[in-house]
Amino acid sequence: MGLTHGGLVIVRGAGDLATGCIVRLVRAGFRVLALELDRPSAIRRTVSLSEAMYDGTACVEGVRAFRCESVPETWDAGEVPCLEDPECSRIARLAPVALVDGIVAKRNLGTRIDLAPVVVALGPGFEAGRDVHAVVETNRGHDLGRVIFRGSAEANTGVPGLVAGEGRGRVVHAPVAGKVELLRAIGDTVEAGEPLLSIGGLPVAASIRGVVRGLIRPGFEAREGLKVADVDPRCVKEHCFSVSDKARAIAGGVLEAILVLAR
Repeated sequence: MGLTHGGLVIVRGAGDLATGCIVRLVRAGFRVLALELDRPSAIRRTVSLSEAMYDGTACVEGVRAFRCESVPETWDAGEVPCLEDPECSRIARLAPVALVDGIVAKRNLGTRIDLAPVVVALGPGFEAGRDVHAVVETNRGHDLGRVIFRGSAEANTGVPGLVAGEGRGRVVHAPVAGKVELLRAIGDTVEAGEPLLSIGGLPVAASIRGVVRGLIRPGFEAREGLKVADVDPRCVKEHCFSVSDKARAIAGGVLEAILVLAR
């Protein structure tokens, strides 16, 4: 199947968890192409290659994504074309060796087991053996990154996993719909109750003390309930600019699944 040195893997999504997978796959020798929305809503923007959809290019840990309107004939090692194609309309003619659903929407947005010889999905919403060939666990805990070849990942609890004893308070959701204006920047340290951004003119504050690890893009039209910020209680600024421990664990599971299933 030409697993490395030319084998193409298509990744749906290029947010922070998908980016962790892309970085590992590129380093393992695969060619990778990402499919994204025209206006992605990633909040960990400093480590999300989806920012290329806005800025034309984005770089995470030496891997560079670039937005393009059509699939290039070739691209350099360490580069990842990023296309607007949420419906996966181009997959069949590209003939990838594997497809990875890295959207992490907690539900299946159209990925099928027959789209590629190997199809892997992240998190709940998929059944391995029916929807995809393998599922990688995304819930924090003992099984994070585990590859599931029969069955499903843990159900979505709706509660963020604990980091330094903090769970729900780490994540900030939009209390109303409206246009986002940023009041702080990724990498800033904030106190509980300190405003991070405003939505439609309404200030939205942090619930805990920590470093701002994620903020949705300024000018984004947020819907009520959308995740718009992430505060990390560990207060390590450098963590804001590198692939997370969670993303690396999941990426290891994705690489394992592809190599096992392609044997």
